Amino acid sequence: MNSLTIQLPDEKLQKLQQLAKEKGITTEELIETKINEWLTHNPQEFPEVANYVVNKNADLYKRLA
Repeated sequence: MNSLTIQLPDEKLQKLQQLAKEKGITTEELIETKINEWLTHNPQEFPEVANYVVNKNADLYKRLA
């Protein structure tokens, strides 16, 4: 297994640590879980997300047209 080092502002690290503590897991487990979610993302969700963005920004798109 490989490791990855990233730099985060103290504020973000504290938020991650607090969230992990609330879930009863380590910060590393929290981050690994989220990365696994991203890597196994269901592509069928894309149309739903795209429709949400289009509907949310409909007025802006009309003004830009």
